[in-house]
Amino acid sequence: MTDIVVKTVEELKSAPEEYREAVGKLVISHAINELYGAQVFDEPAIALAPNPYAKWLTCRVAMEEYGHHVRFKQLGQQIGIPEERMMPGSAKKPLSIFEFPLKTWEEFVAIKLLADLAEILQVEDLLHCTFHPLRNLARATMPEERFHAQFGEDFSAELVKTPEGKARLQAAVDEYWPYLPKFFGGSKSKNNEIFRKWKIKQRTNDEMREDFVRRATEVAAKYGLTLPEVRQAA
Repeated sequence: MTDIVVKTVEELKSAPEEYREAVGKLVISHAINELYGAQVFDEPAIALAPNPYAKWLTCRVAMEEYGHHVRFKQLGQQIGIPEERMMPGSAKKPLSIFEFPLKTWEEFVAIKLLADLAEILQVEDLLHCTFHPLRNLARATMPEERFHAQFGEDFSAELVKTPEGKARLQAAVDEYWPYLPKFFGGSKSKNNEIFRKWKIKQRTNDEMREDFVRRATEVAAKYGLTLPEVRQAA
């Protein structure tokens, strides 16, 4: 039977093994990727920010992303996941987007504009998760994720006020966008199948990817930006 609801960490102990393993995989993934995002993009971007106001807001973004890692790691420890499995160097590899070498402020703005929209979709998919501690954590982090995406919009609006700024931002989008469709995983993901079986997640990877491309295209167009075409392997 796949129609179950697990309201507490204690109840998870008596849930089916496949369910427990699926929850653990999601918690580990979020803990690791939130940490990598903060380390690889958000914290280095503080030095790239063009003025004190931008540095202040970037510091807030970095603080909140580190906070997301801490919250997911704490949940992981509560359900019995060893801390080392949620840290760099574990068997779980971070997303390939974290291989992108951040060099400029415009690249960071493009990342906030687009990658954080992808993160919003991932968190949205957990808002009705049958494991309530994970659902509640998603609901708690969503306002911060929306702030990060709005950060990307606000600074994009500033950059596109000049032809030079718009050109630099478009170049950053062209360079970074090809990394993003893979964020949602393969079309024939066994993990995603199990997540949906137990209603831990709601949508297929392809459904989420299509929604993301649609939303990203719309938000880019608001600032006169275009997204390069990317071939997505299954």
